[in-house]
Amino acid sequence: MPSPRPTERVLARRREIGDQIRAARLHANLTQEAVALRAGMTLAQYNRIEQGHSSPLLDTLIRIADAIGVPLADLVREEPRPAP
Repeated sequence: MPSPRPTERVLARRREIGDQIRAARLHANLTQEAVALRAGMTLAQYNRIEQGHSSPLLDTLIRIADAIGVPLADLVREEPRPAP
């Protein structure tokens, strides 16, 4: 049975996480290629995660956090939303 398509909320959150990964990578003054190499993945795989086009496994996110040198929480922390 195929998995259900992600909701708009999930897609938006995936893009936010990609943005947080990019910000952490840039803060660490690393290239996408350097992070991909350190994390044991291809540049294309890493790029798709950072762009929010791919949904990485938890193990992959841990490897990316380790490659950048930040806690995993820094990559996936959700900012509080204002009350409606």
